[in-house]
Amino acid sequence: MEAADRDNTLTSTLGSVAAPSPSIEQGKRPRCTPEESLDQNKPSAKKPRYTLDSSACSVIMKQDFEAHKRDPEYYFDDGSCIFLVEDTLFKVRKSKGLISLLTIDDSFGTMFSLPQGRLEVEGKSDENPIVLTGNTPSEFRHFLWSFYALPPEINKASENLPLMIDIARVSHKYDFKDLETWALNTIHEYVNRKPSPILAANPPTQSYTFSFHGMASNRTKSNDATIQNTEELTTLIRLAHLCNHEPLLTTLISHLKQLMSSSVQYAYIAMTLADELDLRSLRGVAYLEVMQKATVVKRTKTDIELKAMTTQLSSTTADTIPFVPGLPAATEEGTVDEEDRLVISRAQQLRLLSGYYRLTSTWERLRTTPPAFDHSSSCGATWHQHGCTQSWVEFWKEKTRIDTVLALGLTDVVGRLKQIHKEYERWGSVPYMHFECRNAARNAILEVIRKIEDGLPDFFSDGEEEDEW
Repeated sequence: MEAADRDNTLTSTLGSVAAPSPSIEQGKRPRCTPEESLDQNKPSAKKPRYTLDSSACSVIMKQDFEAHKRDPEYYFDDGSCIFLVEDTLFKVRKSKGLISLLTIDDSFGTMFSLPQGRLEVEGKSDENPIVLTGNTPSEFRHFLWSFYALPPEINKASENLPLMIDIARVSHKYDFKDLETWALNTIHEYVNRKPSPILAANPPTQSYTFSFHGMASNRTKSNDATIQNTEELTTLIRLAHLCNHEPLLTTLISHLKQLMSSSVQYAYIAMTLADELDLRSLRGVAYLEVMQKATVVKRTKTDIELKAMTTQLSSTTADTIPFVPGLPAATEEGTVDEEDRLVISRAQQLRLLSGYYRLTSTWERLRTTPPAFDHSSSCGATWHQHGCTQSWVEFWKEKTRIDTVLALGLTDVVGRLKQIHKEYERWGSVPYMHFECRNAARNAILEVIRKIEDGLPDFFSDGEEEDEW
């Protein structure tokens, strides 16, 4: 059949579909007779297919295309591949190495190698770009910068932390291992400087209140930068964990532990990050810091309702709303309320309660039963062993009740044991305790301290843990 005949046949077919039969009332389905319904040999009529008018399709495509804008930096007229990130088009060149790298073994290579059939290959026109989701145009622009930057610009890249964060994140997403490693190592060198810029950019937060998710209360211009730096710190920790970069993660956790001593809100950040990322090395010390230094309160359903009320009040004009005395402000998790209490989640409250019970129970057992140690062979062969043991028990019974030990909190088991260890070093000579046994007793104290420090995250776990002390 000639092309013209095929077009005429297609046109006549579409015309017969679009024009209803005059015998059928407009808007009503025809009824079939019983004879027709019982006739099994009669072929059933196929449901006609309706298609959109081509002009309507072109209008829709044109509207979608007009909503996209070309990136001012990385849309090159001589580029060979077009990407769409949100509403921004990027057109890059193969000559710069980006597409040649992508087509080797990375994520984009799959896009270029997939069979396209009769469809137009994606990435060849603005109307049919390769669509990338999950990143902002700014993040992808920073990623492309790493392929087009000049050597002097690359040398200064370590000073631009947001740039390196975006490069590392996008490189990890699309499996650019070398680029990801370079970005993460550059960040690690930056945060590991002496003095650390992370610690310098995050001073004590005594003068303001902020939440973990960036919701701030009582914010002023003077502390906006500090809040931004705090959010940057949490972003870096998440990034290091996502990319499994242990040196960077270890350094950032160390910095956050130092900041915890200056403000309980840094301890809250550490506590929340430990739960979110399952960071065992951070969970125990963070929960213990919050337990020892903060008065906490769980956010309740009433807080949520009050927040809704205050939001509605603030959305209207002040002239039409009367003053309501005693109406507390709604509280967000991670903030400090009007009574100077840290607002936490229910899960965090349960972990704190579990930790309190387990730590105090551990101290009670240690207080009544000193750590055991093996007597030296020379001590066991003489009559001194009984006196050696008695001297150790009397020392432990006395030192666990001194003021310097009792001044520490009930849950500060490690602190109390370290204070007892100091007292043991000042104990001097003991006539009825063998010299080698004294060293063994000292090591027994240090071993208990080590075991509690290593197992501290388990004290704040959800499940039941077996006690070892």
